[in-house]
Amino acid sequence: MKRLIQLLFFGCAALFTLSLFSCGSSRKVMGLEEGWDLLGEAKVNFIRDKDVITIRQRNMYTAIRFAVEDKDVRISELKIVMNNGDVLQPAINEDIKAGQQSRTIELAADGRILDRIEFKYRSLGGIFSGRATVTVVGRRYDPYRRY
Repeated sequence: MKRLIQLLFFGCAALFTLSLFSCGSSRKVMGLEEGWDLLGEAKVNFIRDKDVITIRQRNMYTAIRFAVEDKDVRISELKIVMNNGDVLQPAINEDIKAGQQSRTIELAADGRILDRIEFKYRSLGGIFSGRATVTVVGRRYDPYRRY
């Protein structure tokens, strides 16, 4: 009986230790180029999804682009809302593969303060391979054109 209790104790301790190590972050680290800021990110559902990424920074930006991780994404609509109420809706209807970035979407040479970015998109492929993550970055306005 004592041997059985010892085996159960060590078995539970081993499972607990394994669960601690297996619950570590699987988050990928995205390197940013000089002059680019992380603006936000969203998880993409499998069916048609609409997400709004609210921009907290009050810097001026001249361009944005987004990176896709974990799974391919089909983007059907994109709306960029500026702080002054102006709206930019670039024509976009494309698939972006996991690990790739979108084209750079130019906003204005003299920079704009962004309020939010609205996406209409969905993950591609089977539901068993997880959801995609879309990360949005913005190029800061630099009057000296250093980057």
